[in-house]
Amino acid sequence: MTILKILEFPDPKLRIKAVPVETIDDALQVIIDNMLETMYAAPGIGLAATQVDIHRRFLVADITAEKNKPYVLINPKIIKKNGLEVTEEGCLSVPGYFDSVERADSICVSYLDRQGNQQEEEMGGLLAVCVQHEIDHLDGKLFVDYLSEAKRQKVRKKLHKSRKLQSDSSIML
Repeated sequence: MTILKILEFPDPKLRIKAVPVETIDDALQVIIDNMLETMYAAPGIGLAATQVDIHRRFLVADITAEKNKPYVLINPKIIKKNGLEVTEEGCLSVPGYFDSVERADSICVSYLDRQGNQQEEEMGGLLAVCVQHEIDHLDGKLFVDYLSEAKRQKVRKKLHKSRKLQSDSSIML
Protein backbone atom coordinates (compact mmCIF):
# COMPACT_ATOMS: atom_id res chain seq x y z
CA MET A 1 0.00 0.00 0.00
CA THR A 2 0.95 3.61 -0.48
CA ILE A 3 0.68 6.71 1.68
CA LEU A 4 -0.97 9.39 -0.47
CA LYS A 5 -0.21 13.13 -0.40
CA ILE A 6 -2.96 15.07 1.36
CA LEU A 7 -3.77 18.44 -0.22
CA GLU A 8 -3.64 21.36 2.20
CA PHE A 9 -5.75 24.50 2.44
CA PRO A 10 -5.86 26.82 0.51
CA ASP A 11 -5.04 24.50 -2.43
CA PRO A 12 -7.71 25.23 -5.10
CA LYS A 13 -7.99 21.50 -5.91
CA LEU A 14 -9.81 21.11 -2.58
CA ARG A 15 -12.64 23.18 -4.12
CA ILE A 16 -13.29 20.77 -7.01
CA LYS A 17 -16.66 19.05 -6.71
CA ALA A 18 -16.26 15.27 -6.94
CA VAL A 19 -18.09 13.28 -9.60
CA PRO A 20 -19.97 10.05 -8.85
CA VAL A 21 -18.13 6.75 -8.96
CA GLU A 22 -19.33 4.81 -12.01
CA THR A 23 -17.51 1.50 -11.50
CA ILE A 24 -16.31 -0.27 -8.40
CA ASP A 25 -13.30 -2.17 -9.70
CA ASP A 26 -9.90 -3.43 -8.54
CA ALA A 27 -8.30 -0.03 -9.20
CA LEU A 28 -10.81 1.66 -6.87
CA GLN A 29 -10.18 -1.01 -4.20
CA VAL A 30 -6.44 -0.19 -4.29
CA ILE A 31 -7.18 3.53 -3.91
CA ILE A 32 -9.51 2.78 -0.98
CA ASP A 33 -6.78 0.70 0.72
CA ASN A 34 -4.26 3.50 0.15
CA MET A 35 -6.68 6.08 1.54
CA LEU A 36 -7.27 3.99 4.67
CA GLU A 37 -3.52 3.62 5.18
CA THR A 38 -3.05 7.37 4.62
CA MET A 39 -5.85 8.23 7.06
CA TYR A 40 -4.47 5.95 9.78
CA ALA A 41 -0.90 7.20 9.28
CA ALA A 42 -1.89 10.89 9.36
CA PRO A 43 -3.50 10.13 11.95
CA GLY A 44 -7.12 10.98 11.24
CA ILE A 45 -10.63 9.58 11.50
CA GLY A 46 -11.85 10.43 7.99
CA LEU A 47 -10.53 11.14 4.52
CA ALA A 48 -12.37 12.12 1.35
CA ALA A 49 -11.00 11.27 -2.09
CA THR A 50 -10.86 14.99 -2.90
CA GLN A 51 -8.24 15.47 -0.17
CA VAL A 52 -5.84 13.17 -2.03
CA ASP A 53 -6.53 14.84 -5.40
CA ILE A 54 -8.98 12.18 -6.61
CA HIS A 55 -12.19 13.95 -7.54
CA ARG A 56 -14.63 11.07 -7.25
CA ARG A 57 -17.39 10.73 -4.65
CA PHE A 58 -16.10 8.36 -2.00
CA LEU A 59 -14.66 8.58 1.48
CA VAL A 60 -13.22 6.46 4.24
CA ALA A 61 -13.71 6.84 7.98
CA ASP A 62 -12.91 5.02 11.20
CA ILE A 63 -13.70 6.61 14.56
CA THR A 64 -12.61 3.66 16.70
CA ALA A 65 -9.58 4.00 18.97
CA GLU A 66 -8.43 0.56 17.79
CA LYS A 67 -8.68 1.61 14.12
CA ASN A 68 -10.49 -1.61 13.31
CA LYS A 69 -13.92 -0.56 11.98
CA PRO A 70 -13.33 1.25 8.69
CA TYR A 71 -16.26 2.67 6.79
CA VAL A 72 -16.13 3.06 3.01
CA LEU A 73 -18.90 5.22 1.58
CA ILE A 74 -19.16 5.43 -2.20
CA ASN A 75 -21.48 8.07 -3.70
CA PRO A 76 -22.74 9.05 -0.22
CA LYS A 77 -25.82 11.20 0.08
CA ILE A 78 -27.30 12.57 3.29
CA ILE A 79 -31.03 11.94 3.08
CA LYS A 80 -32.02 13.14 6.53
CA LYS A 81 -30.56 15.38 9.24
CA ASN A 82 -31.71 15.75 12.84
CA GLY A 83 -30.76 18.10 15.66
CA LEU A 84 -27.77 20.36 15.95
CA GLU A 85 -24.55 20.12 17.88
CA VAL A 86 -21.39 22.17 18.05
CA THR A 87 -18.16 20.19 18.06
CA GLU A 88 -14.53 21.08 17.74
CA GLU A 89 -13.24 19.90 14.38
CA GLY A 90 -9.87 19.58 12.78
CA CYS A 91 -8.93 18.49 9.29
CA LEU A 92 -6.04 16.66 7.68
CA SER A 93 -6.11 19.35 4.96
CA VAL A 94 -5.88 22.11 7.59
CA PRO A 95 -3.18 20.64 9.85
CA GLY A 96 -2.84 21.90 13.38
CA TYR A 97 -6.00 24.02 13.42
CA PHE A 98 -9.20 23.24 15.34
CA ASP A 99 -12.39 25.24 15.74
CA SER A 100 -16.05 24.86 16.63
CA VAL A 101 -18.50 23.92 13.86
CA GLU A 102 -22.25 23.40 14.03
CA ARG A 103 -23.58 20.26 12.32
CA ALA A 104 -26.51 17.88 12.56
CA ASP A 105 -26.10 15.54 15.51
CA SER A 106 -27.62 12.62 13.61
CA ILE A 107 -27.97 11.83 9.93
CA CYS A 108 -29.27 9.13 7.62
CA VAL A 109 -26.88 8.39 4.76
CA SER A 110 -27.45 6.46 1.56
CA TYR A 111 -24.31 5.03 -0.07
CA LEU A 112 -22.70 2.10 -1.82
CA ASP A 113 -20.38 -0.03 0.28
CA ARG A 114 -17.05 -1.32 -0.91
CA GLN A 115 -18.70 -4.29 -2.64
CA GLY A 116 -21.20 -2.05 -4.47
CA ASN A 117 -24.17 -2.92 -2.23
CA GLN A 118 -26.68 -0.13 -1.57
CA GLN A 119 -26.75 0.84 2.11
CA GLU A 120 -28.82 3.24 4.17
CA GLU A 121 -27.60 3.94 7.68
CA GLU A 122 -28.49 6.14 10.61
CA MET A 123 -25.39 7.70 12.16
CA GLY A 124 -24.97 9.79 15.28
CA GLY A 125 -22.29 11.43 17.38
CA LEU A 126 -18.73 11.55 16.12
CA LEU A 127 -19.44 9.31 13.11
CA ALA A 128 -22.21 11.66 11.93
CA VAL A 129 -19.93 14.68 12.32
CA CYS A 130 -17.09 12.90 10.49
CA VAL A 131 -19.26 11.80 7.56
CA GLN A 132 -20.77 15.30 7.18
CA HIS A 133 -17.25 16.78 7.23
CA GLU A 134 -16.02 14.35 4.54
CA ILE A 135 -19.10 14.80 2.32
CA ASP A 136 -18.44 18.54 2.49
CA HIS A 137 -14.99 17.80 1.02
CA LEU A 138 -16.62 15.91 -1.85
CA ASP A 139 -18.72 19.03 -2.48
CA GLY A 140 -15.64 21.29 -2.48
CA LYS A 141 -16.32 22.69 0.98
CA LEU A 142 -13.94 22.83 3.95
CA PHE A 143 -14.70 23.15 7.64
CA VAL A 144 -13.00 26.55 7.64
CA ASP A 145 -15.84 27.75 5.38
CA TYR A 146 -18.06 27.64 8.48
CA LEU A 147 -15.72 30.15 10.17
CA SER A 148 -15.52 33.92 9.84
CA GLU A 149 -13.32 35.44 7.14
CA ALA A 150 -10.98 36.73 9.85
CA LYS A 151 -10.49 33.20 11.20
CA ARG A 152 -9.91 31.83 7.67
CA GLN A 153 -7.21 34.47 7.12
CA LYS A 154 -5.61 33.47 10.41
CA VAL A 155 -5.54 29.83 9.28
CA ARG A 156 -4.00 30.77 5.90
CA LYS A 157 -1.25 32.78 7.62
CA LYS A 158 -0.53 30.03 10.15
CA LEU A 159 -0.25 27.35 7.44
CA HIS A 160 1.87 29.60 5.21
CA LYS A 161 4.26 30.30 8.10
CA SER A 162 4.44 26.58 8.95
CA ARG A 163 5.23 25.65 5.33
CA LYS A 164 7.88 28.40 5.13
CA LEU A 165 9.56 27.12 8.31
CA GLN A 166 9.54 23.58 6.91
CA SER A 167 11.07 24.65 3.60
CA ASP A 168 13.69 26.82 5.35
CA SER A 169 14.75 23.89 7.52
CA SER A 170 15.21 21.53 4.57
CA ILE A 171 18.36 23.03 3.09
CA MET A 172 20.06 20.77 0.56
CA LEU A 173 23.72 19.93 1.25
